[in-house]
Amino acid sequence: MRLLYPSCVFRARSLDLDRWADAGPRKPLVVRGARQVGKSWLVLHWGKARFGRVVEANVERHSGIAGCFTHDDPREVLLRLEVLLGQPIPVDGSTLLFLDEIQAAPEILAKLRWFAEELPQLPLIAAGSLLDFALADHSFSMPVGRISYLHLEPMGFCEFALALGEERLVAWLREQVTLDRIASGDAMPNALHQRAQQIFRMWILVGGMPAAVEAYRLGRSLLPVADVHRDLLATIRDDFSKYANRVQHRLLTSVLAAVPAQLGQKFKWSKVEREARAASLRQALELLVLARVCHRVTATSGHGLPLGAGADIRNFKAIYLDVGLASASLHLSLSELEHASDLTLVNSGAIAEQAVGQLLRLNVDAHEEPALWYWLRDHPNSSAEIDYLTTARAKVIPVEVKAGAGGALRSLHLFMAERGSLLAVRFNSAAPVIQEVNALTSDKRQAKYKLLSLPMYLVEELPRLLA
Repeated sequence: MRLLYPSCVFRARSLDLDRWADAGPRKPLVVRGARQVGKSWLVLHWGKARFGRVVEANVERHSGIAGCFTHDDPREVLLRLEVLLGQPIPVDGSTLLFLDEIQAAPEILAKLRWFAEELPQLPLIAAGSLLDFALADHSFSMPVGRISYLHLEPMGFCEFALALGEERLVAWLREQVTLDRIASGDAMPNALHQRAQQIFRMWILVGGMPAAVEAYRLGRSLLPVADVHRDLLATIRDDFSKYANRVQHRLLTSVLAAVPAQLGQKFKWSKVEREARAASLRQALELLVLARVCHRVTATSGHGLPLGAGADIRNFKAIYLDVGLASASLHLSLSELEHASDLTLVNSGAIAEQAVGQLLRLNVDAHEEPALWYWLRDHPNSSAEIDYLTTARAKVIPVEVKAGAGGALRSLHLFMAERGSLLAVRFNSAAPVIQEVNALTSDKRQAKYKLLSLPMYLVEELPRLLA
């Protein structure tokens, strides 16, 4: 198999799998993620490195595999698989059993409970690109508490930088950028800041899909990246046929195109297709979310934790699976983007909001389902919005995204005055700084708080800095 993850990125992505393998008692692991994010490649290469041997059972390619799991005795299941695959599957921990494309027979998941209870010594991993979509209609009982999940996302900025050989820069971001150094003004010397900005801009263009990153790493040209993006988008559209029986193919195509077109905005059905019923469009979007082609950013009151307790599911924004694919679907010229002086020139800064949201999804434990939230006050005469809300130390932290170095903070002042909060975060293109803010809101209330202002290439370091 051709290389998808350079060795340094492979090591980083293997850490979560190592944690699972070292846990005891070990449960079967289900790797979830969109198509083409490298699930199968990662499991196969990690499995060979960790255990020395992997037995791969591709459920989609081999129709007989599902029949092996009709028995509840896991030892009987293994005997059947050994005959079908012509390979021994020892249970002494020397071999990883990998059930790939399990969405082709999701009922197998119900049988994994017996492996968790009776054969925990056998390392077993399942993966599937459209697994969430398949599970939406499952009629079997899921083995709650008897399987573990690992969520695989596109590569973030730090992984992208590692893939390009920028290990020293990534080490600086992770080790030398501290609150003390930010306060003293020497966290990112100008030369390092400009270098990080340059690489971040390239990540904006290439994105984090492994095939696109590999194409750029090998050729250091954006031309093959454009070809990869076109192929990936075509693959996504080809998948529509797998669930077109539930919603019209045309509506899926329209909603898919509307997501990048409405980046940074409250999602409106009227901007998708005026003549289409909102219920049909809503169903189409939900299917795309289940396929992890796009992600909801749900409005919430932000009054306390958990953020989902104050969710308003009627109001939401949406971001794309990957920033590189979002740029490609908008037909943005890669050559023009590469030489743009500021992200405010790119889709009114919405690409910056896509990038930050995509990276914020990486800031939760990989074994947890990522979720994105924002704050919206939708009043006719005093509307206000905070791009994202996150949490740290049992506190709600507002996060604003500004494509350039400046930008007004009227909504942020309003949120901080209403909540009496003391800390906020802003991502922009300037070097990191901590500011004391003392401002009056539009209704003359005082907002007094600390503003941690960070360049967007530090989104992945936010949990560490807030901790």
